[in-house]
Amino acid sequence: MTKALKTMPIKSIIPYDNNPRHNDNAVDAVAESIRQCEYIAPIIVDEDNVILAGHTRLKAMQKLGKAEAEVMQVTGLTEAQKKKYRLLDNKTNELAMWDFNSLAVELADLDFEDFDFGFDDAILDEDYGTDFELPDGDKAEMCQITFYLHEEQAELIRYAMSIVEDEVFETFGNKNKHGNELYEVVRQWAEQRK
Repeated sequence: MTKALKTMPIKSIIPYDNNPRHNDNAVDAVAESIRQCEYIAPIIVDEDNVILAGHTRLKAMQKLGKAEAEVMQVTGLTEAQKKKYRLLDNKTNELAMWDFNSLAVELADLDFEDFDFGFDDAILDEDYGTDFELPDGDKAEMCQITFYLHEEQAELIRYAMSIVEDEVFETFGNKNKHGNELYEVVRQWAEQRK
């Protein structure tokens, strides 16, 4: 495989015709990002100038009226590698998460020139308190709850769950061992708080 950074006319960059990623909703934000911060990350194309990564950047550059764009041309990939890269470049981004405390620090003194990039200040500053109500309506009997924890928090929770693992009697039909253990920890805690 070889890579070469080059400048190419926008009209010579070819979108992949079976791109499964619908990106039209992101074009305005990417165009505004380029306007505010310059064009930094090149579009990645293969030896035939077909996009491997950067469909949204191409649309943003077109929206901004640009005639040329820097591309990273990659040659020597198999067709299977090209397909994998197109998918994985997008999918792996979905696996990342925000550290909201660090994000709040980073956002504190930035001016995005009144463009809404989707950073929700309400989420960062929300005081959830203890007074809340569940929404009305039908709810599924089973649900999944995902938490991100510091290792010390996770260690304490795992320890508490191990203590009650033989005391779980109310499962409500739930076959998930850890879910039942966590419920029992919280149930016992709630009993003590009464």
